[in-house]
Amino acid sequence: MKSIILVGGMGTRLRPLTYETPKQMLPLVGVPMIECVLENLACHGVTDAVLSLGYLPDQFMKAYPTSVIAGVDVTYAVEPEPLDTAGAIRFAADFAGVDETFLVVNGDVLTDLNVTRLLEFHRAKAAEVTIALHEVDDPSLFGVVPTSSEGRVLAFVEKPARDEAPTTFINAGTYLFEPSALAHIPGNRRVSVERETFPALAAAGTLFAMPDDAYWIDTGTPRTYLRANVDILNGRDGRIMPNVVDGSWRHPSATIEASSTMVNAVVDRGCYVGANVTLDDVVLLPGAVIEEGAVVRSSIIGPEAVIGSFSVLGATCVVGAKEHVAPGSVLSGDVRLGGV
Repeated sequence: MKSIILVGGMGTRLRPLTYETPKQMLPLVGVPMIECVLENLACHGVTDAVLSLGYLPDQFMKAYPTSVIAGVDVTYAVEPEPLDTAGAIRFAADFAGVDETFLVVNGDVLTDLNVTRLLEFHRAKAAEVTIALHEVDDPSLFGVVPTSSEGRVLAFVEKPARDEAPTTFINAGTYLFEPSALAHIPGNRRVSVERETFPALAAAGTLFAMPDDAYWIDTGTPRTYLRANVDILNGRDGRIMPNVVDGSWRHPSATIEASSTMVNAVVDRGCYVGANVTLDDVVLLPGAVIEEGAVVRSSIIGPEAVIGSFSVLGATCVVGAKEHVAPGSVLSGDVRLGGV
């Protein structure tokens, strides 16, 4: 089966990390996010994928010059201009000549969804498009999808007020498409799958949805990116990571002084963690340096950034690439350091 991976977004919620790196190229416990996504799809028979690219497309091509990611053959479809979600799907499908049932996934969602089961449901319902659903406590940040008892979508409500949501089941960002559904997407303009395509298919009665209790997380904010890393450390996505000791992970090339303390920490390649450092729920990207006596909690430290000695960083600091935090600094809240 073929899949289209939507990776064209600018990752604004994860800035400054995404000024120079696409969101899906950020690592999750040392492995680029896009590899994590494709690894799960490969387990369910996806052999070919089209990356629908828009933002910093050369980063993907440079990282994977053989056009193979996690054992999946990939095609790079670079949008000439931003086309939004549905426009990106149609552009990628036309570019790669997709002419059979295909899978669409958001490239910033980490899940162990059983795609095989979703396909069986899709075919049993003779659906034109099937949406995977996930239940959340607060649906106000997502597209809410009420269905009939047979799974037919009754409406598609994008980001309703919490007390007005007709259900707590949301669009989980994984879809199965029949090629005929592409006719519902106008070409050569921005089209939202959530605001235009899905409501039209729901009105036509050809849109279905299947709930699933799979692991699922949208990694697009600092808090959820941190949580995704911790979930992987704890095996919640089904994978067992090497080099995890006492709930933290270190790349073999990292240097960590023995007097440091780590809880739910990810220390990537080439990092240095000095004496008497405390890391709690922290991701250090390649080459980051944490100097003596620093305390870093619930924060992301970018590539080659330096956190000065005896600094204290609290939730939720995001320090960009090569930034220097002066010794003795105290930072907390929604702190973003670094820019273009």
